[in-house]
Amino acid sequence: MAIVTRRVDYQDQGVALRGRVYFDDSLGPRPAVLVSHAWGGRNSFSNGQAEKLAKLGYVGFALDMYGVGVTGETVQECSALMTPFMEDRTMLARRINLAVATVRALPEVDATRIAAIGFCFGGLCVLDLIRSGADVRGVVSFHGLLKCNGLPAEKITAKALVLHGDADPLAPFEDVIAFRDEFNAAGNDWQLHIYGKTLHAFSMPGANMPGTAAYDAVAEARSMKSMQDFLAEVLA
Repeated sequence: MAIVTRRVDYQDQGVALRGRVYFDDSLGPRPAVLVSHAWGGRNSFSNGQAEKLAKLGYVGFALDMYGVGVTGETVQECSALMTPFMEDRTMLARRINLAVATVRALPEVDATRIAAIGFCFGGLCVLDLIRSGADVRGVVSFHGLLKCNGLPAEKITAKALVLHGDADPLAPFEDVIAFRDEFNAAGNDWQLHIYGKTLHAFSMPGANMPGTAAYDAVAEARSMKSMQDFLAEVLA
């Protein structure tokens, strides 16, 4: 087995975007899993998650929501990058749907078996992907924001797995209840796993914002196992 990678360029209304695909070149067309990055943009973490998915036998694709080379480091920089998408959820849905269309056209991909995972802001992005009615098998949101997009409801056909820290102040309990009510009304297959005494960004090594975000190795391990089981189910 040899994992190979290459960049994938695409565009959204004149905005140049650049993802990175990872796959085992000894396999034929196989299911693809997109990785939607956190608020700092596509970086080594989201690339690394895509590579790990390739080692599990999928095509892993680290997508780009912001534009070629656009990343943030400080809280202020990251917030400035994310805010336009939080204020325009139509743009958010359009851009992540474009990433799906780009992946679906890759020669390594079985176009009928596509899923997506996302972290923090990326967790919201993958939920908005299926809120848009996208034709994907399922999505996994890691410590994602949960707020409804306020757009006209579409039929949700994909399955959803939400992995959530019970002490995450960025997705308080009222948002969890609203998510439950929204997805029950949509009638799709959804799961919510809540990890006790766990803050935001629990799956991201190095996360450390007292009272807001903290890495938790146990929650990370549990969530990754849940993700693997979910992907094996929806992409079978």
